[in-house]
Amino acid sequence: MNRGTEPLELTEPREQLWEALCEGEEDRAVALVRSALAAARSAQGTSGTSSDERTRAAGEHVLLELIAPSQERLGHAWAADEITVAQEHAATVISERCVAAVADSAAPVLAAPPLGRVLVSCVGGEWHALPARLVSEVLRLRGWRVDHLGAQVPTEHVVAHARSTRAQAVLLSSSIPTLLPGAHNAISSCQGAGVRVLAGGAAFGPRGRYARMMRAEWAEDARGAAALLDRSPTPPPQTARPPDLDLPHLADQEYTMVCRTRLQLVKQALADVEEGFPDMRGYSEYQRERTVEDIDHIVNHLATALYVDDPDLFTRFIVWTADILAARDVPPWCLLPALDSLLNRLKDFPRAVGVLAAARRLLDPPRSARPT
Repeated sequence: MNRGTEPLELTEPREQLWEALCEGEEDRAVALVRSALAAARSAQGTSGTSSDERTRAAGEHVLLELIAPSQERLGHAWAADEITVAQEHAATVISERCVAAVADSAAPVLAAPPLGRVLVSCVGGEWHALPARLVSEVLRLRGWRVDHLGAQVPTEHVVAHARSTRAQAVLLSSSIPTLLPGAHNAISSCQGAGVRVLAGGAAFGPRGRYARMMRAEWAEDARGAAALLDRSPTPPPQTARPPDLDLPHLADQEYTMVCRTRLQLVKQALADVEEGFPDMRGYSEYQRERTVEDIDHIVNHLATALYVDDPDLFTRFIVWTADILAARDVPPWCLLPALDSLLNRLKDFPRAVGVLAAARRLLDPPRSARPT
């Protein structure tokens, strides 16, 4: 919003949009967004601002203060088992339509020469595309020409597109921590091509600690990305860096060995969970498949924690998983047999043992709290 203007209060529209998203009412959601745009534009008045400036500010306000919080709430509701996966996906599609409505409303004011050209993309494997789309639309409103590549883009295609368009920066988005090794490769490859890289999303850790570790600029949100682009960048290196140049701890090969033995680790952990969590013996085939997926996620997050040398990455995932299980009436301590299995198999890997032991201490309940 422009200085001297009052932001539009969006508490009631947020609740109305939330209801529309949960009930799958696409037309109602879009109408609410258009109404909020008009109200936000009017709330700014006319003193000292042009019509185009008011349109841009209103669009950004609705994107970041109405649509984005509603989408974040969807994730929390799914985690709390308040909505289904299908409902979350349907609502996300509606959110994308709402973003498009904002973009359409601002299209007439975006004809001026752009500040420059940037590329916004999810890292390879990342399917959560809406955060990147929000960033793209905010940057367009701020005057940038944006090539939005969307979800699941292989690194080589990101680099090739950045080269061919002479992009001034690549903005990479990821919410899934296990994609960090691939994100690191993308950052290094883009910088090796002489392109500035900004990274954003929950995957990059609290306050972007992993983005900085990988020599990328950290953008906390869309406004942060816009502010970074307004600054003069540090020239990137002209050659891609091997991972161990940024992360010397990789020399111990623990990350590599966990990756190479992942299938065996998952197989053994599944057998140990069946032994240590008797309820699993009555699982359906579907439940067993989901259990295998959960164990695979545990091993992948362990490997990623070793990649960035941060036990907190793994413990955050385990606590989140425990909360998900509890919301679905599955005792969180059922994760302990999987952790114990990995501890046994990886007992000769000190960093892995440290990561697993820290997570285990968080989960281990009193014996009296477990069924016999």
